[in-house]
Amino acid sequence: MTPTVDQILHNHGFVKGLPEAQIARLSSLASEVTFEEDQVILLEGQLSAAFYLVIAGSVAIELRTPRYVICVEALGSGKAFGWSALLDHQDTLFQVRARERTTVLCLKGSALKSLCRTDPDLGIEILQRTLRLVAGRVKATEIRFAEMCGVRV
Repeated sequence: MTPTVDQILHNHGFVKGLPEAQIARLSSLASEVTFEEDQVILLEGQLSAAFYLVIAGSVAIELRTPRYVICVEALGSGKAFGWSALLDHQDTLFQVRARERTTVLCLKGSALKSLCRTDPDLGIEILQRTLRLVAGRVKATEIRFAEMCGVRV
């Protein structure tokens, strides 16, 4: 039997531990989307529109320039990306590419922001969890930069 979005969310690392009512509200915003291997999900510089929860497969968070692409971090099931969708008029800072066939729960950024405003307790939880996500991305970027400079980490 295929699990429901509620069941998937209950076990997802980003929302695990939230009360049932909050998970149900998030579930009403979520739609399942599948990306094929090597498909670009988010392009650096584009306006962010959605927040994603990885439920199967994996993605690469990449820094992209005209001459090279550097994988900053790989994310698998239970991880999240697309945090800039929670900010008003924020461009995507990293490119995100599917490393293999990958399934995510997609939450439209505007709907998630609205939900966070109407449910302040949920909004605080999402904010705190998103800040941990951003801090992890900064740390991964620092580590990758140190490696490029020849510093052992």
